[in-house]
Amino acid sequence: MTPTPPPRSRRSRVADRSPLPSLRKLRPETVPVRTAPHGLRLVRLAMWSALGAGPVALAATLFAPPTAVVQAAPAPPPSAGRAPADPRGAAELFVDLWLRADGANSDSGIAAAVRALAPEVDLPKRPRSTDAPAAGGGRVVAVRTVVGPGTWTVVVAALRNQAEPTSPGGPNTVGPLVRYYAVSGTGGTQDTPLTIGDAPAEVAAPDAAAVPAAQFTHRVPAGGALEMSLGEFVRAYLGGGQGGGLERYLSPGLRLSAPKTAPYVRIEVIDVLADAEAAASAAVPADGTKARVRIRVSGEDRLGVRWPLVYRAEVTARAGRWEVSVLESGVTDLPAGTSPSPAVSGGGR
Repeated sequence: MTPTPPPRSRRSRVADRSPLPSLRKLRPETVPVRTAPHGLRLVRLAMWSALGAGPVALAATLFAPPTAVVQAAPAPPPSAGRAPADPRGAAELFVDLWLRADGANSDSGIAAAVRALAPEVDLPKRPRSTDAPAAGGGRVVAVRTVVGPGTWTVVVAALRNQAEPTSPGGPNTVGPLVRYYAVSGTGGTQDTPLTIGDAPAEVAAPDAAAVPAAQFTHRVPAGGALEMSLGEFVRAYLGGGQGGGLERYLSPGLRLSAPKTAPYVRIEVIDVLADAEAAASAAVPADGTKARVRIRVSGEDRLGVRWPLVYRAEVTARAGRWEVSVLESGVTDLPAGTSPSPAVSGGGR
């Protein structure tokens, strides 16, 4: 007899038919999470930021109030100092008018033009007895210019194209074709106007620098050693330096050429002014004492015309007398061992 299996209990059947899952199935399963790389997240963040900022920026541009753009003006370049005025033109005009002027007719247009350039200048005086022709009518050219501290000197050549009589009533002969005049003045910069101080001085053809003006405040007494020495020097200089008499008035080693065409028959020193008190003394000071002087000269030519001339020079005391060491627009060679000073000027050969 075959044995029969024991019957299942009611409780077992109920457990098999229950719809509730087992406790093993209720536990959540573990799923590995993959994280994006750090750089990729930054790229995505930048993309979303750009997409979001686009509309915002467009709206801000459309609804923003209009504003004016102000551009700063460029800074002006620093202004350079104005160059000194060239005195050559003024010197040429002054000499041309001065040669044509007549002191006896001070109300003429030419005299007024000269006074406009130099109010205190003396004019040539022409005699009334003869019809003395004016020295103008030719060409006037500046041939030498030297500018010092606040001063200047221009040597002007006057080229005449007319004949003149050798004596009043005599036959006409061709006179000197070229005569040279030195004109000195001050100013011409941005702060001071250009002015002409004195009448021109007739000089030889220049070959060196000209003399700047100096301050002459001491009057040299007439008849004193300096005034007499300068008077003799000027007469020898304007007399053409004939007979070798010019060297005795010059410092040792100084060579000076006199104008060979000076037509003066009478020369007179009007006055002498100096820039040093030692030059105003009647006695000659110690050797080596120097001073600068201004000499006013009146020269009368063969026609009786009196020409007011002004010279500037440097004098040096030596062996109990005064000697000329520098003459404006007249120096050819300086003594050995010396160097040109601001007062050195040219002289012709």
